[in-house]
Amino acid sequence: MRWTRAGSIAKVNLLAAEAHGPSLHAPGEKEDNQMRRCSHIGAAVVFVSFLLTSFGRAQEPAATTPTNDAVLQHMQELEREVKELQAEVATLKSAPATTPAAAPAVPQSNLVSSASAAAPGAPPAPPSLAGLLGPTSLSGFVDVYYGQNFNNPASRSNNLRFFDGATNQFGLNLVELVVDKAPDPSNSRTGYHVALGFGQAMNTVNSSEPQAGLGFDQYLKEAYFSYLAPVGKGLQVDVGKFVTPHGAEVIETKDNWNYSRGLLFSYAIPYYHFGARAKYTFNDKYSLTGFFVNGWNNVVDNNTGKTYGMSFGWNPNKKFGIIENYMAGPEQNSINSTWRQLTDTVITYSPNSKLSFIVNGDYGRGDRFDLGEGVLSNPVYWTGVAGYIRYAYSSTSAFSTRYEYYNDHDGFTTGTAQHFNEFTTTFERLMAHHIISRFEFRRDMSNRDAFLKGNTPVGGQNTLTAGLVYTFDSREGK
Repeated sequence: MRWTRAGSIAKVNLLAAEAHGPSLHAPGEKEDNQMRRCSHIGAAVVFVSFLLTSFGRAQEPAATTPTNDAVLQHMQELEREVKELQAEVATLKSAPATTPAAAPAVPQSNLVSSASAAAPGAPPAPPSLAGLLGPTSLSGFVDVYYGQNFNNPASRSNNLRFFDGATNQFGLNLVELVVDKAPDPSNSRTGYHVALGFGQAMNTVNSSEPQAGLGFDQYLKEAYFSYLAPVGKGLQVDVGKFVTPHGAEVIETKDNWNYSRGLLFSYAIPYYHFGARAKYTFNDKYSLTGFFVNGWNNVVDNNTGKTYGMSFGWNPNKKFGIIENYMAGPEQNSINSTWRQLTDTVITYSPNSKLSFIVNGDYGRGDRFDLGEGVLSNPVYWTGVAGYIRYAYSSTSAFSTRYEYYNDHDGFTTGTAQHFNEFTTTFERLMAHHIISRFEFRRDMSNRDAFLKGNTPVGGQNTLTAGLVYTFDSREGK
C-alpha cells in the first residue's frame, strides 16, 4: 500500500474533523467521554500522519537493507493501527446520542437567593423610601408661577384674586409637605394626616383666623388623627384641623382643572375647620359625613357656639356624581344668636374618559351687620354658580374652561355690594411625569370699578399666567 503525502494528510484531517464534529444538543457525561476519546484518536491520527509523511515510501531504494526492512515492517504496523483507529471512529460516530435528563425547575426565589449567595461581595440593594416609611407616606409639591396683568396695576396685585394675587412678577404659590397614614382595619385602625405649607396660598388660607391671625398655625394646612371604628363597614372619625368639604375646588393647584382659584372658592365658602367629623360609606354609591366644629376658618373659636354640618355623596354610576353639603352655626364675634348657613352643591359628569363636566352652586345667608347701639341689620346673603369643562385629548395634555357668576348682594364677602363674573381658559401639559405645567388666560368683570388700571379704578382686568408644579410621592413604585 502506497500513500502520497497530500492524500494521507487530507484523509487524516478528515478523520480529525469527523472526530470533532459539532453537536446540536448540550453534551451529557457520556458524550463528554466520547468527545474526549475522539480527541485522543484525532491526535493519534495526526501523529501517524506525521510519521507517514516523514518516513513514507515516496522513493524506494534499489537495494533493501535490514534496516530498511525493519522500518518497512514498522510502517506496516502503523498502517494497521490507522485502520483500527478508523474503525473505532466510525463505531463512535454511529453510536446513538443521549440527551441528559432535564434539571428540575428551580423557583425564582431560590435563583435570587443563589445569586446573592454566589456573589457575597456584591453590594446589597439600597433601601427604598417607601420601605423605610412602612404604612406612612410622604408626598408634596412645589408650585410657582409668573403672572401678567395687562392693566399693569400700580399695586402689582390682581384685585379680587387671593391665591395668585401677585402679578407682573414671579410668585411662590405654595410649597406643601404631607405625612399621611390611613387607618386600615386589617392592620391598624388608627391613622394621621399632617400637611405643612408655605407661600401665598397658605397666607391667604390662615389670614382669616380671628384670634391667632398669621400666628402659631400659619404654616399648618391640616393636622388630624383618625380612627376607623368597627361599625358596619367602618365609621372613620377624624379630629383636628381639616379642609372644608364645600366647593368644586381645593387649595392645591395640582388637584384643580385651572391654575387660578375661582370666585366661589375665594368668597362663597370656608377654607378649613377645626373640630371633628365622622364619615360612613354605605357602599360604592352612598356616603354620609357629619361635622361638629368651631366654625369657619378658625382654630380658636370667636364665640361660645358651635357649627354643625352634613355632607351626602351619591354616585349612581362611574359617570355621574352629586355631593350636597350643608353647614350652619354662629360665626360672628361674641354673638351666638345669629347663625350663618351655607348650602353647597357639586355635580360631576364624565360621559367618557376624555370629557368631563362640573357644576357648582352656593347659597349663604344669616350674618347681620352691626348698625350701632345694639341694632343689627337684616340677614345678608350671597350666591354664586360655576361651570367647568375639561377635555383631555391625550394622557399628558388637557384643555379646561371655567365660567363663574357671583353676587355679593350686601358686600358682606368682598366689602362692596356687587355682582361680577370671570371666564378662564387653561392649557395643561404633564412634563417629565412629575412636572405639571399650566398656561392660562383669565378675564374678570364687575358691575363696579373693582379693579385698577395703573391707579385708575376700572370694571375689568385681563391676566395671563404660566405655572409650574413639581410633585413627589413616596408611594410611587410600590
